[in-house]
Amino acid sequence: VILNNDRTLLVGDVLLAASFISYVGPFTKPFRERLLNEQWIPFMKKGFGGESIPMTENPNPINILTNDAEIASWNTQGLPPDQVSTENGTIVCNTARWALMIDPQLQGIKWIKEKESGADRNLKIVRLGQNDLLSKLERALENGWTILVENMGERIDAVLNPVVQRATIKKGNRFYVKLGDTEVEFSPKFRLILHTKLSNPHFPPEIQAETTL
Repeated sequence: VILNNDRTLLVGDVLLAASFISYVGPFTKPFRERLLNEQWIPFMKKGFGGESIPMTENPNPINILTNDAEIASWNTQGLPPDQVSTENGTIVCNTARWALMIDPQLQGIKWIKEKESGADRNLKIVRLGQNDLLSKLERALENGWTILVENMGERIDAVLNPVVQRATIKKGNRFYVKLGDTEVEFSPKFRLILHTKLSNPHFPPEIQAETTL
């Protein structure tokens, strides 16, 4: 009975969680709370045309997207335990787009380095302009590893655009992405994380559209 009741509430809960992942990342805690409690939730309960969207009584995107055990694991890996950091960690781990972390205090990058350092992820850390950037990126794409591009400025090198845009080419059952003149197999396990320590960067609109801040 409980599961059947919960199922009827999934539409609103998942819509709220998806909106949370997509939009709240760049904002401060007070503005995030205003978006949720004064804009999104009241609008969804009132509904378009007066028909409300079914959702949990007091919906919380964090409860929908993660759980206490996973959050405790992140804290062990170095993610600060405050609410905003937990929200940011939840966004990074659930977004379908590549995460772009604005991290002037270098707390996020410390957490990512620990979290993605396991043998299954085989984290590779690079910087734009690095001589072996392409070779590391190719190996990571083929093997499904994680690439962390650290200390970015406000631009992304053109060579990374096909990866950031997920401009894949399908051949049979496999996907490929073009790096320069080379087509590299695109593993579904591959992860790209972009990082800047600039406190108030101004990224071009296309970067904001193709990543989750």
